Amino acid sequence: MEASFCCNMLMRFLYIISLFHLMHSSPSRQLCHENERSALLQFKESFIINKSVSFYDPIANHRVESWTLEGEKSDCCSWDGVDCDEDTGHVIGLNLTNNCLYDSINSNSTLFHLVHLQSLNLAYNNFNYSQIPSEVGNLLKLTYLNLSSSMFSGQIPFEISKLSQLSSLDLCCNYDYDLPSGKYLLQFKELGLTSLVRNLTRIEYLDLSGVNIFSTVPNIFANFSTLRSLYLHDCGMHGEFPKGIFKLPNLLVLDIKYNEVLTGSWPDFQNWSSPLEDMTLAGTSFSGELPASMGNLGLLITLDIYVELQHLRAHSLFTRNWNALKLDDEDHLTYIQAEISYRVGSFNAFYWYSYSMKITNKGLDMVYYKVQQSFRAIDMSSNKFVGEIPESIGDLKGLHMLNISNNILT
Repeated sequence: MEASFCCNMLMRFLYIISLFHLMHSSPSRQLCHENERSALLQFKESFIINKSVSFYDPIANHRVESWTLEGEKSDCCSWDGVDCDEDTGHVIGLNLTNNCLYDSINSNSTLFHLVHLQSLNLAYNNFNYSQIPSEVGNLLKLTYLNLSSSMFSGQIPFEISKLSQLSSLDLCCNYDYDLPSGKYLLQFKELGLTSLVRNLTRIEYLDLSGVNIFSTVPNIFANFSTLRSLYLHDCGMHGEFPKGIFKLPNLLVLDIKYNEVLTGSWPDFQNWSSPLEDMTLAGTSFSGELPASMGNLGLLITLDIYVELQHLRAHSLFTRNWNALKLDDEDHLTYIQAEISYRVGSFNAFYWYSYSMKITNKGLDMVYYKVQQSFRAIDMSSNKFVGEIPESIGDLKGLHMLNISNNILT
């Protein structure tokens, strides 16, 4: 009887364990929702697939064309360019960059039915001068939005400022190449730059290059402690550039070139360990003497300050601590290369290549069979520097380009 009791208790224990496992085990991946699949297909059908409007990409051209309801491909979570949440099956990512899409995006587009989207990339298509629909503001879960180089035009809608979860926003380079002199197409009018960025408290990457802003750079940027890359080149910015932006704790890239009437002066980098790697101020109206404390920018890789600065002295302290421009280990250099794989019928195609480059200078050809991934450069030309060229520049053996022409240096 005791043995029977023990056996009975064991069976109950095993049953409870199996039930617990059933309740708490990870469910199988959910299929996409029918309404979202329908929204994607209608979005696809609203465009002409025109390969002549896209940059060359051996993979991208096939993404939308492969969306179908036939066979095993009826699950939209398996479609190229579509990313779904494994637990809920909702579409959370859409990457249609360089996908040969041609036509306008209207306010009633089914794209805006995908309210669970966290990432949306429509770069390098041709949306035929259409405006960015205000309905993009309904995609409140977006953390990544890229609408660059896609022939959007007109005013940037105020509703983008509602996307407070954004960590990356790229509206760069919507440019009309069909005009003889070219023209940037996007602009701020009703929406000021301050209004746009006020709610973007999580922003890490912001690229508004080529947007017709024509305003001052808001001081609020100096409060964005999460900002890592800021691109505002060729935006018609004016007024004085806030010094506090230089000292943002995580800022790696600052590009404000070609804002001709943007003024500013250099902050003191004394006792400041800046993470800046790339600083580009060419074509601005910065003035004043470069502080010797710029030598504290030890991680600097690219510096472009091609501006008409007056009476500057080239401090030898500048380059002494620029360790990122020094070549410490030639055996561990990394080079640009590509690995591409794609499916052709029942076969997987794969190829690998390194980038090479040929430069012709005064009739002499120089071939570089490998190109390093990081290009280290300093451009201080046409700045009216006076004094001697610092000997410490010779320590920058990792430097690829140095331009100090049109100065008064010995």
